[in-house]
Amino acid sequence: MLWLRRSRLLSDSPSLQAKAKWLVLGLGNPGDKYASTRHNAGAWALEEISRELSVALRLRPRDEMVTAEADYVGSLVVLCFPQTFMNESGRVLAPLRKKYGSFDGSNIIVIHDELDLDAGVVRVKSGGGLAGHNGLKSIAAHFGSNDFQRIRIGIGHPGDRNKVLNWVLSPPPKEEAELIRLGAKVAKDAALSLIAQGVEKTMGEFNVRQA
Repeated sequence: MLWLRRSRLLSDSPSLQAKAKWLVLGLGNPGDKYASTRHNAGAWALEEISRELSVALRLRPRDEMVTAEADYVGSLVVLCFPQTFMNESGRVLAPLRKKYGSFDGSNIIVIHDELDLDAGVVRVKSGGGLAGHNGLKSIAAHFGSNDFQRIRIGIGHPGDRNKVLNWVLSPPPKEEAELIRLGAKVAKDAALSLIAQGVEKTMGEFNVRQA
């Protein structure tokens, strides 16, 4: 992934800042080494959202994040790909709170890879357990609650828990990668649906279909 260096990074328009706020976090690991790995499925989805909303993701090295702002259905939508490693994803919440104020858990959407779903399958979840996902654990720890929205992109399971680390940190083969990329596009639609239509309608639509 290539990110634009900071230059007039985010709008400080009072009218935009005063709107309802949504935070969309796409999880993964930073750097070219990890860009094509299964663990970066959430970051792939964030790129899809930025393209859909015609905004450029820009690097904020001091705050260890890549971000963009968009005005969507009357709301300020903040997109963020943490540039910490996965298990420290929640560290971005402090600088984001400093800039935007508090986010309610109902207005935080975390997009992440999911071992327990087949490659490319997308499911929406509101709150609940963290399923051992280190990125979710970090966000919950820094947020102080598990009560935020999740969009899970299936990456499949290697069949042996001892192989999971290598599995998530490896690029999938071509056919599987195409399925996950399609899942990232579905996750983009699900995120925009959460913002526009709310949790119940989005879950009703996206939790009954394949990617």
